[in-house]
Amino acid sequence: MVTIAPELAGAEPVVRCLLDAGVIVSIGHSDATAAEAQAAFGWGVRHATHLFNAMSGLDHRSPGVAAAILADDRVTCGLIADGVHVADTMLRLAWRTLGPGRIALVTDAMAAAGLPDGPYKIGPVEVTVSDGVVRNTDGALAGSAATLDRVVAVMRRATGCSLDDLAAMASTTPAAIVGYRPDPGDAVLLDDDLHVVATAIGGEVVWER
Repeated sequence: MVTIAPELAGAEPVVRCLLDAGVIVSIGHSDATAAEAQAAFGWGVRHATHLFNAMSGLDHRSPGVAAAILADDRVTCGLIADGVHVADTMLRLAWRTLGPGRIALVTDAMAAAGLPDGPYKIGPVEVTVSDGVVRNTDGALAGSAATLDRVVAVMRRATGCSLDDLAAMASTTPAAIVGYRPDPGDAVLLDDDLHVVATAIGGEVVWER
């Protein structure tokens, strides 16, 4: 999967070349207008990198990438439901507009995922994790330290969606987007609070709490 900003010069031939090579092309990190985003969907772009984050938004007179994604049934998207990157109101908007078949819950996690607060690096970039929130030296969000069970719990709290729909957004929909067919023996067991209890690969338990 490659993320591209379609408003950049020469984007269309790059997108078409990638698609011809079997690469999934995702719109993201983009300040495109809704019309430019829609043009990219016409080229064959069918996914969006972390909806609402690092993209033009929902202005009622100048709709941007986020608006184009919500309005086009062909497009799936990643959604960082960590309680920090996207407000609950916007999670509910995405949920009601897109449903479980178009949302792939993602963490946007970097090396500090699941680790204590403190200083870390994203490549050469110095970041600090405080209360689980990752920021660079300018104070801007710089990825996430969330694990997927936290994302699942936040999404359920914000939207009230069912466990079946959570499973779709955290598992079957992401798998379908990248063309992966999971082994029936691959499973994650959660408790009532949606914390991971155990994981299995190919029917064998490889970790348990």
